[in-house]
Amino acid sequence: MCSVWRRGMAVAGAAAVLTGVLAAPGAAAGPAGSAGPAVEVEIPGPEHGAAAGSGRARVPRGGRDRPSPRLSAAEKAADGTVTRLLDNGSTGDRLDVVVVGDGYTAAELDRFRADAKKMWAELSDVEPYTTYQGLFNVWTVDAVSNQSGVSGDPGPDAVRDTALGSYFWCDDIERLLCVDQAKVDGYVAKVPEADLVVVIANSAKYGGAGYNEPSETLGYEGISTASAGNQQSGRVAIHETGHSLGKLADEYFYPDSPGFEEYTGPEVPDANLSVLTAGDMAGRRAKWHRWLGEHSPDGGTVGTYEGGGYFARGLYRPTDDSLMRSLGKPFNLPGVEAMIAGFHRHARLVTAVTPTERLLRLSATARVSVPRLTGAGERPLRTRWYLDGRELKPLAGRTRVRVSDLFPWLLDLRTHKLSVTVENPTAAVRDPEIAGTLRSTVGWDVRL
Repeated sequence: MCSVWRRGMAVAGAAAVLTGVLAAPGAAAGPAGSAGPAVEVEIPGPEHGAAAGSGRARVPRGGRDRPSPRLSAAEKAADGTVTRLLDNGSTGDRLDVVVVGDGYTAAELDRFRADAKKMWAELSDVEPYTTYQGLFNVWTVDAVSNQSGVSGDPGPDAVRDTALGSYFWCDDIERLLCVDQAKVDGYVAKVPEADLVVVIANSAKYGGAGYNEPSETLGYEGISTASAGNQQSGRVAIHETGHSLGKLADEYFYPDSPGFEEYTGPEVPDANLSVLTAGDMAGRRAKWHRWLGEHSPDGGTVGTYEGGGYFARGLYRPTDDSLMRSLGKPFNLPGVEAMIAGFHRHARLVTAVTPTERLLRLSATARVSVPRLTGAGERPLRTRWYLDGRELKPLAGRTRVRVSDLFPWLLDLRTHKLSVTVENPTAAVRDPEIAGTLRSTVGWDVRL
């Protein structure tokens, strides 16, 4: 096992692994000479290997604590410009992805936006993103750098004056691409209700990082960093969203490594790791028992495969080789289910086009918009209308209802509640608790 892997394991710490390596660590002093408190990030796997990750490291939140670039008047005018790359509706009802570039000069901003489009295309080419593209908005924020490229490319001595202070060789690991989080947040704050942040570096060098702690100030789920010009690094960003949106644990492990030979603790909370074998899981109806024996998108059969959460033994993963273990693989079935749950935490399935705060009278129409699912074979969303909680079955499937259609029920001249519920009956979710979250409702007061 290479020395970089050992470094990642050493800094991860056994305590973090015992909780699936997803618990947010408390603030701690960074390395000597670093910029303030530290944050835990995931290290991407080696460029020429299959592993999705190589453990964790604690790095300074403030990067290398370099001052922000001093921009000309023309550069300041371009800096911070927000563009809506994909518009699927209200920010309050969609999962908003914010892409910020680093190492792009004012003359290179068109290329940054093209790189952002490419990054989203790569992300949305992986299920369940492909099916659920309609739940997303994608934004770009122009960050103007004085110099093109980022620090650490091509070597550790290369220094660039950039907007976000991105740098390779973070924690002395060449492929670990870190940023100054405060500077990132300064740009992300320009987009309302950001849910997920991707930072792309103007570089062809392989690398990235996963900042998977939710933002305490802006509320987004995490930051994925990646170099824009490398074919592999975009897959790193997709893996990191498995942590931030899906709350999935790493399914890779370290063979023959002291301290990681065998997990002996209690059951872990992560949806894709368990101490139970398939027989015990089925008997207890626990974890991914509903998927056991099913063929999974990553090419395997769902069962319990020993090794995961960094431990070679004692923890089991759902399939032999999924995206949470290897780059280039899709999510397995339990992973897809967890990602869909994550999407629906931020996105709503119905948006009121007719304002809900006003009373609707006889001549009014209640209108809603419903996102479209694009996956082949996906069950259509169910749209149901109710009056005072009683379903109006003849109105099923509509996205608009006239108050005059309700005339027989409104003859008492009282105010009634008209509502519409949209539900996602996808076969990709089998957990009833998750299925219960895949619905949204809006309503209006109506009367003659």
